[in-house]
Amino acid sequence: MNLKKHPKIYNLIKAEERRQAETINLIPSENYPSKAVLEATGSILTAKYSEGYPGRRYYAGNEIYDKIELLAQKKAKEIFKIDESYHVNVQPYSGTPANLAVYLGLLNFGDPIMGMNLSCGGHLSHGHKVSFSGRAYKVIQYGVSQATKRINYDEIRKLAKKHKPKLIISGFTAYPRKINFRKFHQIAKEVGAISMADISHIAGLIVAGLHPSPFPFTDIVTTTTHKTLRGPRGAIIICKNKFAKVIDRAVFPGIQGGPHNNITAAKAVCFEEARKPAFRKYQEQIIKNAKVLAQELKKYGFNLISGGTDNHLILVDLRNKGITGKEAEERLEKAGIIVNRNTIPNDPRKPFNPSGIRLGTPAVTTRGMREKEMKKIAFWISEVISDSKSLSKIREEVRKWTICYLHT
Repeated sequence: MNLKKHPKIYNLIKAEERRQAETINLIPSENYPSKAVLEATGSILTAKYSEGYPGRRYYAGNEIYDKIELLAQKKAKEIFKIDESYHVNVQPYSGTPANLAVYLGLLNFGDPIMGMNLSCGGHLSHGHKVSFSGRAYKVIQYGVSQATKRINYDEIRKLAKKHKPKLIISGFTAYPRKINFRKFHQIAKEVGAISMADISHIAGLIVAGLHPSPFPFTDIVTTTTHKTLRGPRGAIIICKNKFAKVIDRAVFPGIQGGPHNNITAAKAVCFEEARKPAFRKYQEQIIKNAKVLAQELKKYGFNLISGGTDNHLILVDLRNKGITGKEAEERLEKAGIIVNRNTIPNDPRKPFNPSGIRLGTPAVTTRGMREKEMKKIAFWISEVISDSKSLSKIREEVRKWTICYLHT
């Protein structure tokens, strides 16, 4: 390996390989890509500039890159089962730039937009005040029902009619229930708004037919290509053809320069992998694992937001356990269980040290873990949260246990 000529970086990469192999990754936005995706990501394709789009580049020598990008677009349409009424841009570097490109292309600064409150499961780029999206646009935020912790579509409709946003955003980062994208689109049409769905977390479930799809009615759909899609770190934008020109211009030259061609190729690889029958089985197991993990945590007295999950993630309110999200995250990491602190709806605490943690099953499912493993993980989580003296013992158990499971 040529990296051995750079021992500091080589050793750090090997150390990270060991860390990943010897821990249980329950962060719902992370996953392990296939070797084919990693090969494309680390290929010679990284050596070329390709500013512009297929057939209209600003550099010579892009014949092959045009074919790669067109192939990635085609495969994206195939997995989401969309026709030629939609356009696909596969160039965005990641999810937030994809969302910002949509805003830049379709809105004027100061325009009103609607997105979910961060503490209720929304994303920073959906209008939070610390994000560019929250500073450049007038943001109307919606949340969840105080009683059920689920989306109340009637309340969203009332807000939309009152404020008349130009863009309504659905799709979240910490909402454990199914989303009715059709209702969001209908509300948008009622008030003359553009409907946008950010499906970054649930794209794999949608491709597998296990979650309602935002197609073929939603105006704009953005998604990352890692998470449940299990591809490279990147994003795509899918839009109705009438928005294609302004979206493409917003991506390049609006907020980006040349696309990362190696990542575009890796996206095409992951889209092809998502067409295989094994991909649906994988997505089915993600949901089964999440449901069992949720049920077991409830047995140990954990309070789950909305009472459970319909998808790949679980949001836990830790207030009845007498520990904050930050403390729980740090304690679990010492035991080899990787989660992330997270706000809960109407959280009385600040985001850096919130009241909850967020758990997910995409990464552990990739490693071959199933329902029985979720029961063991739930037991370990309960032990760690209830007894800080158990950390070193459980850490050693986790280290030995994870050797048995596949790792890319």
